[in-house]
Amino acid sequence: MGQQDDGRPGISDEEWARFADQVARESADAPKEPSARARMVTERLRREEAERAAGQGRGRFGRRRPVRNDPPGWRTGPAWQEMEGRGKAGRRLKAAAAIVFVAGLALVVVRPGLVIDKLTGKAGARERAATAAPLPAESVRPTAAPEAVYPDRPTLKDPFRGSPALQWAEGAAGIEVPPATAVGGMTEDQVADALAKVKQFLVAANLNPATLRGERPEEALKLLDPQDEELRKELDESLRQPTREHDPLDLFTRYDPAELKPVGDVVKVRGRMWVEPGEKAGQAEVKADFSFVHPFVKVKGNPEDVARTIVRREITFSVADPARWKGVPGALRLVSFRPDLANSACDRYDGYLHPSFFSDPADGGPAPSGSPVDPYDRSKTIEARGQEECGTVSRS
Repeated sequence: MGQQDDGRPGISDEEWARFADQVARESADAPKEPSARARMVTERLRREEAERAAGQGRGRFGRRRPVRNDPPGWRTGPAWQEMEGRGKAGRRLKAAAAIVFVAGLALVVVRPGLVIDKLTGKAGARERAATAAPLPAESVRPTAAPEAVYPDRPTLKDPFRGSPALQWAEGAAGIEVPPATAVGGMTEDQVADALAKVKQFLVAANLNPATLRGERPEEALKLLDPQDEELRKELDESLRQPTREHDPLDLFTRYDPAELKPVGDVVKVRGRMWVEPGEKAGQAEVKADFSFVHPFVKVKGNPEDVARTIVRREITFSVADPARWKGVPGALRLVSFRPDLANSACDRYDGYLHPSFFSDPADGGPAPSGSPVDPYDRSKTIEARGQEECGTVSRS
């Protein structure tokens, strides 16, 4: 430390530089023009630093010192401005993160299901199922049940969500007619006519809006052989006064409009039909095995609680060559039928479907028996599945 002319301690050049730098750092305003001595000191220190960087200066132990950055210029602003800029950027990032966090909390409060779906992967599974390609037509019996679908409750907007039926065909398009060939002494044209009429019967019995509302299924009845008087009598009795022994649900899909209403106008359908020779020459049998998925809501109750009923039907019709056998030409004769109604009350025989809903209270009805059955599993016949009269389903 040097002495001034008046005897007071002097200020070294290094201290002047540090003092000038500190003032520049602490001031938020633009620095004033430095004094001549400050400019001189700054310039001399810059030259010395440059010499050290060039290797001209030596340390005590002869080792080259690490290169340091030049001191901040007087007019360009000190280094604290850069740090302040970084600080502001950091604060802006923190503020943005806080806004995102608050928005996330609000989303959890308003739509917790959406957040949970994202976290659990349910949203992705739902998107994949919704965009999956439709299944090709079922030409042969499947070898296994449909793959598991991410369990998801149906909604008014997506009544088939969480169901394998999401990839099934819609309505009559799901009842595909195979190419006709001559079978059992029946010509190709006769077989083609029989196949077309079986499809008409299935549509009229399971998809026709009037039939579904519980009206008399005239379009289906007129396709049956009128000379089969015993069958016609049984059907008339079941439609007039349903009982356990004579239930119209054995052949026709019906709901009570005072209790249920369909969700939308789409019914998902999957199955197949084929032709086999009849028991005698000049006869052929058309066999059909189709599943229909109907979504419903209650007329009185939770308007957004959607339930699905899966109706599977195995039906065999016989057609005969009118040149060999008596009967009305082109009429269908019912040989056998077996229904399977999944998610419908077991103890009600009023001729209507009665699905269970998620919001239904426990009613103490008949206890189900047997192991749960997958109603979408078409790899076995209804009989081979061995489901009890009042069983349980693994999904609907």
